Amino acid sequence: MRIALFAVLVALAVPGCSVARNADRPRPPVPVPSAGVPTVVAPPQAQGLDGRSAAAGPQVCTAIAGELTTRLSVPVTANPGAWNDGGLPALDLCMLLVEGRQVTVGVSALPRQPDALGRLLTGAGHIAPLTELGPEAQITESRIVFITGNHAVRITPAGGIDQGRADGLDRAKAVTIALAAKDAVPKVLRSARQTEATCQLSNSGAEKFIGAAAQLRRDYRVNGAVTCIWGTYDATVSIVEAFDQKTIPESQHVPPPHNAPIGRPGYYLPEEGELVFRRGRRVVRVTALTNPPREVSLEELTAIVDPMMPLFLR
Repeated sequence: MRIALFAVLVALAVPGCSVARNADRPRPPVPVPSAGVPTVVAPPQAQGLDGRSAAAGPQVCTAIAGELTTRLSVPVTANPGAWNDGGLPALDLCMLLVEGRQVTVGVSALPRQPDALGRLLTGAGHIAPLTELGPEAQITESRIVFITGNHAVRITPAGGIDQGRADGLDRAKAVTIALAAKDAVPKVLRSARQTEATCQLSNSGAEKFIGAAAQLRRDYRVNGAVTCIWGTYDATVSIVEAFDQKTIPESQHVPPPHNAPIGRPGYYLPEEGELVFRRGRRVVRVTALTNPPREVSLEELTAIVDPMMPLFLR
């Protein structure tokens, strides 16, 4: 009985001694609840981007419009400008008009990544193979995705594919457009670096976030408003300015977005890796995405855009 009692007392004393010995050691950090992790493939775009103005130069839509007019026996035109969505993968975009119906063509600005098509199919609905365009090609009710010239391509009719909508396309037309793009894309690929001096103000902060020298740069102006994009295979940062935008759609999110101490008003959306704010006539969006997704703090987004703030104050 005495032996048993002694054993119990020792057992009780040992943890106490352990606590005493460790009392002066640093305590493990208390986990902080996540504010949200971005899962979007691409950030919100400035209003009115349809290629009527943006980056000039060769692009797939202008390259195939004439050929498609003949193939489809309907009028096909192309808006002259191109833009980039700053996503993962970051796509260079252009706009076709097929009998006035909008069809957006996107080409990955960097060579394909192993999961590029999977990311482009996120939220696309029912997925089926499209053997006419290769073993990896897929078609859904909203888009076609495939690989050509080691780049990922996405074809997106505004009204979907075989959905019976006035602004949609039937499957045959959508596939014909994709086949023309497959042949043209390798001939009109854009250089990975397209820079403007204004964006260089934030270059250091952007590259600090992505953790490397940018493999991708996309700087250009849309109706005088600047867009700056830095990217690698694993991260992108974008600063997108828009003039005379009447509303900030993000303000209508449910639940309401966090207020940000920048702009009048300013909002921080951690689940989208986005800071959006108004400066007079300007609405500015700062977005940072990573793959795999990780939380992006307000401080990181502010540090990226801060060197360009004098521009937005003018």
